[in-house]
Amino acid sequence: MKEFAPSKINLFLDVLRKRDDGYHDLGTVFQTVDAGDYVWAERRDDGVITLEYSVPQDYPKESDLVYKAAKSLREYALELGEVKENGLGADLYLEKVMPLGAGLGGGSADAAATLRLLNKLWNLGLNAETLEEIGAKLGADVPFLVRGGTAFAEGIGEKLTFIPPLQLNESDFLLICTPLDSVPTKDAYAGVALSGESRWENYKKSWKGGVPEQMFNGFEQSVFPKHPLVAQMKEDFLRLGAKMALMSGSGASVFGIFEGKVRAEAAAEALKPTSRYQIITKFFATPFDF
Repeated sequence: MKEFAPSKINLFLDVLRKRDDGYHDLGTVFQTVDAGDYVWAERRDDGVITLEYSVPQDYPKESDLVYKAAKSLREYALELGEVKENGLGADLYLEKVMPLGAGLGGGSADAAATLRLLNKLWNLGLNAETLEEIGAKLGADVPFLVRGGTAFAEGIGEKLTFIPPLQLNESDFLLICTPLDSVPTKDAYAGVALSGESRWENYKKSWKGGVPEQMFNGFEQSVFPKHPLVAQMKEDFLRLGAKMALMSGSGASVFGIFEGKVRAEAAAEALKPTSRYQIITKFFATPFDF
């Protein structure tokens, strides 16, 4: 059994305030895209969870979000007392495509896919809200990526308001490129401007339901001076004819919308020497059913 793990971009992202717990409250619009990894699973009857990769990773498997998601779901199911411990095992395999440190939520998407996949493999019958609750303990992006589509998100990203899914025009194509750089989260938050609620609240009020013409990412202000390759990539997108371009999340990936696939392909070719990952794709517009 396998499950697709679509990644995400942020069509809007503002940092509202710093919280007493050291985290920051955000206002953002999440959008899944038709690019991601695959998680495979085969059931085991001995309660053991294993994890293998298509590409070797340089960190312990126990720290991988796929493994953590499987363990968390198993613990939740056992606490319900409706399943036998030995029945909740799985051999997991992660077909890794998305780059690390890219602002596309790849690891969180893998965790969300694991929750959906094992929910089916183990016949747990849990609803989306329950999987989102489990996912929130794994990472701020995981709850959204459990369901996908389009959503306003607040808090650290876990307070979700799902809205009608967006789709690109038939003639428009999304190009995503990750430059030859990665952005540590601390770099993005260091020096980021705290804007308060006005811009975010005004943005929500002005939402008209289609793909927004104006997009914003408050992290560009703090990331671009420290990571000129990311700033240059956004400039190159616009120079190469993108209708709009924006950094996703806390970086380092940049995405842009191009009118026509030929124009998107020409831009991708021009950006190959400065990219460690590229894809021309569309929005992943249909949320997962439960």
